[in-house]
Amino acid sequence: MKQFKFLVLSFLGIFGGLYVLYVSYFYFNQTEMVFVQYKLNENYKFYFENNFEEVKVKSFDGKYQHGILFKANNPKGLIFYLHGNAGAVDRWGKISKTYIDLGYDIFILDYRGFGKSEGKIENEEQVLKDVQIVFDTVSKKYKKRIIIGYSIGTGSASYLASIRRNDLLILKAPFDNFLKFTEGRVPYFPNSLKKFRFETEKYLNKIKTPIYLFHGNKDQLISIENSFRLKKVLKPTDSLFILEGQNHLGINENIEYQKKLKQIIN
Repeated sequence: MKQFKFLVLSFLGIFGGLYVLYVSYFYFNQTEMVFVQYKLNENYKFYFENNFEEVKVKSFDGKYQHGILFKANNPKGLIFYLHGNAGAVDRWGKISKTYIDLGYDIFILDYRGFGKSEGKIENEEQVLKDVQIVFDTVSKKYKKRIIIGYSIGTGSASYLASIRRNDLLILKAPFDNFLKFTEGRVPYFPNSLKKFRFETEKYLNKIKTPIYLFHGNKDQLISIENSFRLKKVLKPTDSLFILEGQNHLGINENIEYQKKLKQIIN
């Protein structure tokens, strides 16, 4: 009997120790897993077909956040674009032509620690503050403001649209709640220890302007089920567009997306 108790306690001790290591690993590495930092040298020179301007905005802690404003001729308004969790504006800038051709300036922000943006992401509050401050600075001269978020950027875009004046919100491959989204990817990791929540469904409930969701039905990273759940909190005038055969990447090049985009913003 004593031997059995010893084996049980030994097993529980080993299991408990392994669980502590498991939790510790994900706790201290979660930021790098959520935001895959991609830095550019301060002297890096950008090359794009369209006219553009580098913009730096001083954030709440004195760190400068960097992005690029791509310029259209006689712009109808501004598109404020929040990209995915990897890469920087040197790559993301390639999507700008789609929006410039529709007559809009487009600003693409690099999150802190990405591209030429200073600092390092530590938590969700930091990200949301940066986005808000940069938006306030960049958008102030525009009457028409459109916010677009893609993938991880949909959480910040939804938050921003819920607290700042805008004309419409477009979410591409959104999740409904980042906490729930990560549960299946990091099982048994306590939600209370997660640094990023991005409660998109809660933000959408507060938005009065039009909301449009785009999601590929072949998306294997963020399942389209997320958009189906978000649709339940949309206003009757909002829409979800299902992109047939589309996976997580390449939505911007999707012909159906481009057709709907043109109808929506014009």
